[in-house]
Amino acid sequence: MPSIELPKEARETLAKSLSRYLKDELDLDVAGFDAVFLSDFITETFGPHFYNQGLVDAQAILSKKLDEIGESIYQLEQPVKR
Repeated sequence: MPSIELPKEARETLAKSLSRYLKDELDLDVAGFDAVFLSDFITETFGPHFYNQGLVDAQAILSKKLDEIGESIYQLEQPVKR
């Protein structure tokens, strides 16, 4: 699987959010490149877990929808005289 690549704007937004959170909640000053590097680390480390869970969730929804389609098709069957 290729690594998670976020657009520059998204990376900057995440870094700013992380910097603000660290300052507000933990009284840590992490900004600029340090915030970007930390954000990249979090993305690389945790991102695949979230991505994989998203795939599991999508598969479950798709499976349910396919079952519903199968049931709808079954209901369209015509009775056969024997």
